[in-house]
Amino acid sequence: MDIKSIGVIGAGQMGNGIAHVMALAGYDVLLNDINQDALNKAVALIDKNMERQVSRNLISADDKAGAMSRIQTTLELTQLGPSDLIIEAATEREDIKNKIFETLAPHLGEQTILTSNTSSISITRLASRTDRPERFMGFHFMNPVPMMKLVELIRGIATDEETYQSCLAIVERLGKTAASAEDFPAFIVNRILIPMINEACYTLYEGVGNVASIDNAMKLGANHPMGPLELADFIGLDTCLAIMNVLHDGLADTKYRPCPLLTKYVEAGWLGRKTKRGFYDYRGETPVPTR
Repeated sequence: MDIKSIGVIGAGQMGNGIAHVMALAGYDVLLNDINQDALNKAVALIDKNMERQVSRNLISADDKAGAMSRIQTTLELTQLGPSDLIIEAATEREDIKNKIFETLAPHLGEQTILTSNTSSISITRLASRTDRPERFMGFHFMNPVPMMKLVELIRGIATDEETYQSCLAIVERLGKTAASAEDFPAFIVNRILIPMINEACYTLYEGVGNVASIDNAMKLGANHPMGPLELADFIGLDTCLAIMNVLHDGLADTKYRPCPLLTKYVEAGWLGRKTKRGFYDYRGETPVPTR
């Protein structure tokens, strides 16, 4: 189908990035959040990030002006209903996602495709709670969205071919690459990445190395651009823990048991960069390891 309008639910780190790339690709974007402050901050951040792209000659000033004019915001979730495609990028909690789709249901256009940016939750299960499981799939962007080239496309058991092809065409129009994943816990990227981060947490928990030595070892010894604990702070420790719990519950294998230290940091509210403390303390001029 010819997709022209896109609704994005959630104006946080992922939602504003998705709105950014969709608007630049020529789609009309309606960005929703429950908080007006979050919407204002998202639009300001998109403007700032596009201005950076202009300064690097990645896009023109006209490209930016056109894209910004295509982004509208709303506090009313139901206003997204007539969109050709809706991308849910809310908190990584299944009950919240189900409530969002339930609220949208009576307001959806007949043609509307529903997708979720979930990083780990079952697409089949989310789809089963809607009136259109055949027009529902996983549309998982990587963070930061404007920079990262990969999008995971995840079909639920009922997703039809037309829905998949429509989403694949969008990924190609964005200039990104699609990786098709089966609907198993955490899909491809996080099935591999988050257990590695969890193992780094165990390495710290067991005293094998401190934060700095673990991150330096992986950066210099495995040529990773960012150490696993630094990356965990960037992703959000609450998100890492949520994905580990999905893996542990969904695959029933003890190798996916979340590290107790990761759980403790989340309980303390030390969630990484977004709360200024995680495995590093970000309250000063330079990040300082907390262990």
